[in-house]
Amino acid sequence: MAIRKTAGYAWNIISLIGMILAVTAAGLIVVFFAFEAITGIEHAYLGLMTYFMFPGMLIFGLLLVPFGAWRVRNERRKGAIEGMASLEEEIPKFPKLDLNDPHRRHLFIFFILASVIFVVIVAIASIKGFEFTESTVFCGEVCHVVMEPEHTAWGNSPHAKVKCVECHVGPGAAWYVKAKISGMRQLYAVAFHTYPETIETPIDNLRPARETCEHCHWPEKFYVGRQKIFNHYAPNEENTPRRIDMLIHIGGNPKNPNINGIHWHIGKEVTFIARDKKRLDIPYVAVKEKDGKISEYTSMDKPLTKDEIAKGNKRLMDCTDCHNRPTHIYHSPGEEMDLNFVANHIDRSLPFIKKVAVEILERPYKTKEEAFATIAKEIPAYYAKNYPKVAQEKAAAINQAVEQVKGIYKNNYFPKMKVKWNTYPNYIGHFYTPGCFRCHDGKHKNEAGKVISKDCKVCHDVLDQTQENIPAGKRVIDFVHPVDIGDELYKTNCSECHSAGGHDVPGEGKEKEKPKH
Repeated sequence: MAIRKTAGYAWNIISLIGMILAVTAAGLIVVFFAFEAITGIEHAYLGLMTYFMFPGMLIFGLLLVPFGAWRVRNERRKGAIEGMASLEEEIPKFPKLDLNDPHRRHLFIFFILASVIFVVIVAIASIKGFEFTESTVFCGEVCHVVMEPEHTAWGNSPHAKVKCVECHVGPGAAWYVKAKISGMRQLYAVAFHTYPETIETPIDNLRPARETCEHCHWPEKFYVGRQKIFNHYAPNEENTPRRIDMLIHIGGNPKNPNINGIHWHIGKEVTFIARDKKRLDIPYVAVKEKDGKISEYTSMDKPLTKDEIAKGNKRLMDCTDCHNRPTHIYHSPGEEMDLNFVANHIDRSLPFIKKVAVEILERPYKTKEEAFATIAKEIPAYYAKNYPKVAQEKAAAINQAVEQVKGIYKNNYFPKMKVKWNTYPNYIGHFYTPGCFRCHDGKHKNEAGKVISKDCKVCHDVLDQTQENIPAGKRVIDFVHPVDIGDELYKTNCSECHSAGGHDVPGEGKEKEKPKH
């Protein structure tokens, strides 16, 4: 047959399968790549097929072609094929390339052109495949269930336009190799479901912030102060607005020896020992002074022994010890409701809407679908039972509130991974976690008797505050709690009451509460 003669040794089932695989894979790569380029659609599994599965299929097919040809030729040389034993001496050990033979010359030209085409396709796929592994689609969507909480939080964060690798890997070949080795372990964990149901933090051996974060947030550009307004709403019938106008003492350039404020920590060499993995319990802090002396502060409540300090893992304080959730940020249901009121996404005139929504959100649910069904059922039912006139007149507002509350759940609760808004403590501030008070608790003292201050004004000043227990027009310069709790304001950390994620003030608003559905 003419085709068989042209194909030569490649006329065998193995080589033919290889050719079909190679040509099919090359065509699919071109088609899928063109589809992505034209539509702009990036999808995790589309990328996996285009840049990994199909190129692998192409290379495997190309390897089958010469393997099949070698196998047939070797069998012919050894007389394995019927009637070919006499040709053992006629078939040389290695193929001859005679370009004077038109048939062989045409095959050689075809081989060169096909090789060039396949090499170009594989090269482009390799480059795009590398870019794909660096993309947030790959990081966040390939392992969808595992990474859903962090990917969702990233998408709603101030760093939503920053790629995962810019913070988790950074520049340089060494960290790229480390990241890919780590990625292979993670791939195995996902494939065989050996990962923990809730991913633990902080991440071990995370690259120092000075090598990643400071490419954008370099200390020389820090400014001294920032005015920030906090809007809160009471969990009462009126959803009463509260407002705190505050000046945050950020601290300017920390390399200035006289600098004060929050970023003083970055200008100094501060080390600490934590008792727990999450670094919530910090009984020991050491500060390197200007003269090189080390000033050690130990907790008066639960001090470490000298032996424990000597053997302890001393960590050099890093930006991420306070900014530990700069991107993967979850918000409490109370915070989310406040944000929705400010943006006018939820009608604040709906009685008790904050209280009702928070209570529903904080119930345990096995699935998101169960949570959505409960939200869709119970919010309208609450108003139908307790405020029938509101339910009739503000049906559209209630339905809009339902959709917004579903969104709050979707962004902050992930039953499959046993993650909710307070699973990962955020150390910025001190409202829901000890945060600053891990060290600034007034209980860390050095040998000279100096104590790490708990004075609020070290970090911020209250410029003004508005709420129901402050007379209209009165300006306050010290924080006023919505409910008079006496000296507990200074003795008890905020997080001891607020970490449960309920209302702004536990028990507040109950005196006017209507019966719940």
